[in-house]
Amino acid sequence: MRFLMLVCRDSVPVQAPAGRAGQAVEQWVTAMDDRRVRVAGGELAPEVEAVAVRVRDGRRQVAEGAFLETQGALLGFDLLECQDMAEAIDFVAAHPLASRCVLEIRPVMA
Repeated sequence: MRFLMLVCRDSVPVQAPAGRAGQAVEQWVTAMDDRRVRVAGGELAPEVEAVAVRVRDGRRQVAEGAFLETQGALLGFDLLECQDMAEAIDFVAAHPLASRCVLEIRPVMA
């Protein structure tokens, strides 16, 4: 099964030592890549660079800025291949940002 992990800034961020968090994330990514759990992933640009697109009555509407209202801003994502939600939770809980961000997991519908 595939799961989308969304990395969201928490409403009350916890400060981590500079530099160490980035190294820990790189180690998690490498470990998940080596285990063939992580299919894809990446960091997202700030919400001010987002564009929301709608088509209503045949007319295209484009609005600058993020449309989705999230408690914290979306920072990144990873697409994971796991046996089930329990396994996905185990891998995501081991992510270094789990202690300072909100990591949301959603099954990808087949």
